Amino acid sequence: MRKFALLFAPFAALALQPTLANNPPFIPAFTTDFPDPFVMRHGDEFLAYATNAQGDRANVQMARSTNLVDWTLVEEGGKLHDAMPVLPPWARGGFTWAPEVLRTKDGFVLHFTAKDRSSDLQCIGSAFSASPFGPFTSRDEKPLVCQTEIGGTIDSHAFRDEDGANYLYFKNDGNNPKFGKKTDIFVQRLSSDGMRVEGEAVSLLRNDTEWEAHVIEAPTMVRHANGYALFYSANHFGWEKHQRLSPYAIGYAVCKGPMGPCTDSPSNPILYSYNDRKAGCLSGPGHQSVFDVGGKQFIAFHGWAATKGCRRFDNRRYLYIAPLLWKDGVPQIGVSLRRTPAQ
Repeated sequence: MRKFALLFAPFAALALQPTLANNPPFIPAFTTDFPDPFVMRHGDEFLAYATNAQGDRANVQMARSTNLVDWTLVEEGGKLHDAMPVLPPWARGGFTWAPEVLRTKDGFVLHFTAKDRSSDLQCIGSAFSASPFGPFTSRDEKPLVCQTEIGGTIDSHAFRDEDGANYLYFKNDGNNPKFGKKTDIFVQRLSSDGMRVEGEAVSLLRNDTEWEAHVIEAPTMVRHANGYALFYSANHFGWEKHQRLSPYAIGYAVCKGPMGPCTDSPSNPILYSYNDRKAGCLSGPGHQSVFDVGGKQFIAFHGWAATKGCRRFDNRRYLYIAPLLWKDGVPQIGVSLRRTPAQ
């Protein structure tokens, strides 16, 4: 444990330093296609999970790091490791999105989004493994959650409160062009083993402001010293050729508890695209996850690959990691982690 703390300390200190001239506040920690990242600590390393890779080489791709700034894809036999190589019977391949892992007393539970064979909608499932590397398996014939009347369900996030109670957050896929409905972020109680939902789903937020446009998604519930905050992403996730920058952004809501009620912050969005000669370039930051290291919180998110002139480069989304700080209950995203300059 002490070895790990000493290894991580220089990067934590660097992350809290003020941004210097010609040192942009956000630079990617991992420049491979790694969308919708989820990061967790496991022993003396960090594991990250992401949406299926380009070319569908894996349903759930993984990366690993010992210091949060040097990442490598998890491979085996020269091929990309797949944490869930076999999908459950209800799911069809090619659309496995936004995986997150919940540690339980028996092992690890993967919550993920996949295409439901029956409804042809994106829905949420759960799978179990004794190891965080998988293979995560499920024999479920039906999805865990699938709101078929309001577009399907995506972007699951499991949260365990201090009393040990589990909750599952998700978003109805109402912005699916076939439905054209509003999108809500819901919460539902989750069983102690993380494999089943209990009770009724409760709506916490809805896309109802200009910056959110037609969609809110990617919920992340966080407990901090002053209470609870629900982070989420909003607006179109892509970076279209006609757009100067992607409109995707991150906001948050203040919540009275894991089941709400929640109120949007008037300062939203708190992280969004920009192109500045001094500050650098960031396009489409979103689909965040939050994790703890030694009593400190960090936020991971993705952003689009860009040229030096801050133009759309290709169809890759990079992993960014930054400290998540709090001041009087208000979140502040610090300077992103980066390698120590050569001495």
